[in-house]
Amino acid sequence: MKAGPLEAGEASKDSSQKHGANRGISILDFILRIIAIVGTLGSAIAMGTTDETLPFVTQFIRFRARYNDLPTFTFFVVANSIVSGYLVLSLPLSIIHIVRSGAKGSRIILIIFDTAMLALLTAGASASAAIVYLAHKGNTRANWSAICQQFNSFCEHISGSLIGSFVGVAVFILLLLLSAVALSRR
Repeated sequence: MKAGPLEAGEASKDSSQKHGANRGISILDFILRIIAIVGTLGSAIAMGTTDETLPFVTQFIRFRARYNDLPTFTFFVVANSIVSGYLVLSLPLSIIHIVRSGAKGSRIILIIFDTAMLALLTAGASASAAIVYLAHKGNTRANWSAICQQFNSFCEHISGSLIGSFVGVAVFILLLLLSAVALSRR
């Protein structure tokens, strides 16, 4: 049985609406990837350039706080750098999805790698958040004193870098949700 002219027109209208919605999702995906690049790259740079030196009793004895004094912060910088690099490399696929909104295989590949990068970014940000908390509050039971009263600039930089990284985590969650919606609309 053939579809009448009215039914064929409705089908093509519905198809063009899906195509337009998928293109909108792909454009939002591209914009969110750029936001995530800014957040993760900014976090890596902020943490990687954190350094503060304080004089002790004399001018010759000094205390120094650097990000690479703690392996957790080094992991944070490496994780954010890897995720930033991945995001830059994923931009061409995102552009392909804008041009060809029906691409399914590349969308699945992005979901797999986005999930892996979300896990890496969450691990680095969460581990660093625990150390930043100890730097601000200390732990009297473990005899760890808070250092942020002395190293104020250092603590401001490491706290600020966490914000950008957690923004990246939130953006990755949105990217995964958008990809799931785009795949379900096919």
